[in-house]
Amino acid sequence: MNNDKLHTLSTPKDLISQIHFDYQEGKIWLAEQRMLLIHASVMGSLRKELIATLGVERARGFMMRFGYQSGMKDAELARKLRPEISTDEAFLIGPQLHALKGMVNVALEKLDFDVTSGNFYGEFNWYNSFEVDIHLAEFGVAEEPICWLLIGYASGFSSYYMGKKIIFKEVECAGCGDKHCHIVGKPAEEWPDQEELEQQLLPDHIIEELFALRYEISTLRESLVDNQSPSEELLFNSVGQSKAFKQVCHLIKRASESTVTVLLQGETGVGKEVVARGLHLGSERADKAFIAVNCACIPPDLIEAELFGVRKGAYTGATESREGKFERADGGTIFLDEVIELSPRAQATLLRVLQEGEMERVGDNRTRKIDVRVVAATNEDLAQAVQQGRFRADLFYRLNVFPVVIPPLRERIEDIPLLIEHFLEKYHNLYNKKTSGVSDRALQALLSYRWPGNIRELENMIERGIILTDNNQSIEMNSFFPSLTEPTHPLHIATATGKVESAGLTEGLQGSSLVEQLLQSKLNLDELESQLLQQAMDKTDGNIAQAARLLGITRPQMAYRLKKQTS
Repeated sequence: MNNDKLHTLSTPKDLISQIHFDYQEGKIWLAEQRMLLIHASVMGSLRKELIATLGVERARGFMMRFGYQSGMKDAELARKLRPEISTDEAFLIGPQLHALKGMVNVALEKLDFDVTSGNFYGEFNWYNSFEVDIHLAEFGVAEEPICWLLIGYASGFSSYYMGKKIIFKEVECAGCGDKHCHIVGKPAEEWPDQEELEQQLLPDHIIEELFALRYEISTLRESLVDNQSPSEELLFNSVGQSKAFKQVCHLIKRASESTVTVLLQGETGVGKEVVARGLHLGSERADKAFIAVNCACIPPDLIEAELFGVRKGAYTGATESREGKFERADGGTIFLDEVIELSPRAQATLLRVLQEGEMERVGDNRTRKIDVRVVAATNEDLAQAVQQGRFRADLFYRLNVFPVVIPPLRERIEDIPLLIEHFLEKYHNLYNKKTSGVSDRALQALLSYRWPGNIRELENMIERGIILTDNNQSIEMNSFFPSLTEPTHPLHIATATGKVESAGLTEGLQGSSLVEQLLQSKLNLDELESQLLQQAMDKTDGNIAQAARLLGITRPQMAYRLKKQTS
């Protein structure tokens, strides 16, 4: 590493160009990471409160860990911002970001490192440290170095690049009366007080000192409130905290206490099988079989034999008698997904199972008693299918005793971060990888996306993102939405701020942009809004809630606009 490189390094225009101020959204971006612009004096207030609350030692550890994580994130970002240059040159982004963020001005004294061998030694001078300024203003001259956050940052940034623990020490500090700050960094094992230094970077479990008090409080609370914990509101292996999802869990738990037949309704990919399995595991049948069947995957002429079994010789190819899915589920639960795909004969047999608790195998005349809990599911309107003659009315009434509608993912947005963490853990283990999670801009895109494929689509996106992302890197937006880079992509538009907007609103405008259509037809904005509202209502057969979802607004907003149009 040539020391002259840092001295002669030009203004980091490539870094500055990555800064984006999104005033309307109230966000600042550095590439795909959200940043903050706050008063340095506020950091001084935080520092003062930490010292007063935790004491100097713990406050120093807290600030060092805060800086360490910031340095790690910036080092990860540096690799992406300058992918075409060497590791040595990319390392210089650290000092540049230090200055760019207004933290400190960095000058190199000595730097020698080799990523391959793990050798590292660095000495830097710091000028105009923001920590020196705020500490002097609050406490005056210190007896020990006080650039805690900056030291943590330097250690975190260098550790990421070297792939091993690098620790910096501040051997001179302007906060102690020195002319400027001077820091020295080298591998942790080369410091004689390695254990003490590394301890400062470990989480401080201060709560353990208050364990006895916390235990007393929790015991008292348990005697005053219901013993049910929040986690017990959810189904086994389910993820969510939204009101809509918890309501589904509440209904399913009530159903699990009985033997009632349950009909799960909801769009494709909302997790109907997960809910059905949760119902089974929450019931008295949990130790028995749970059999899941996708009726749409079985040919119509075989579905009856597949479900209810077949007697030898019943038809060509039936060379031996065999049991069906219902007999395998005897005593347990059977989940019939896409139940609307059942053939008429299979519907009749299922109705007999529900009414009489008995069935016959195909081609057999022996009646068999069967004790099976039936959970059916569909993403279509069974009542409408009955009117169209596609589904038996009497079977529909038997299945519809306890209907549960599972909300689509776009109606439980607050569950998306939890689901992301769940799927990250799942696929990190599956692929033996460890990413740094989802970038801030990618997360915003996932939160604003309309999710036509619901949870299944989200899971597939996370899996693809992990596959496309290197270890210890953040998953960026183009890993989730690779086709968004195509300028003519017909379905979605990714804005500069990370918002993913559906282009489906303009389908009725023959592919023209809203602006072009407005100019060509000489419509005013009120007339254009009226056309959009009418098109949405036409496409959803007058369903205000569905029309609102199509337009990306809430139902009350939709109702207000419709009322305004007619007034």
